[in-house]
Amino acid sequence: MSARLDFVSMSLDERVRSAVAALLHAAGESQTELAAALGVSQAQVSRRQSGAAAWSLADCEAVATHYGIDVLELLAGPTRATEALPAARRRVPGRQAAHRRAAALEGGVR
Repeated sequence: MSARLDFVSMSLDERVRSAVAALLHAAGESQTELAAALGVSQAQVSRRQSGAAAWSLADCEAVATHYGIDVLELLAGPTRATEALPAARRRVPGRQAAHRRAAALEGGVR
């Protein structure tokens, strides 16, 4: 079966979980960092990513806003979501460590 047909057979929940995972990877962020940006716990993000809980439409909108993409690109799946990710949000070698050091200096938890 082609990748395109596999994608079509994915449920919306699976597409969102895959898109969030792809965005986390592409941006070089952890679930803890995403959780802080969304104002939820890392455990809540983990439950949503494992499928134990669903990403609500409001959650999807917040995730899309955090990554600077349209919510429809998030709902379309990992390929569209990561293609839409602005260059400034993409992981750059060494940037994540610098980002965490800056957050620590500001007193933030990352």
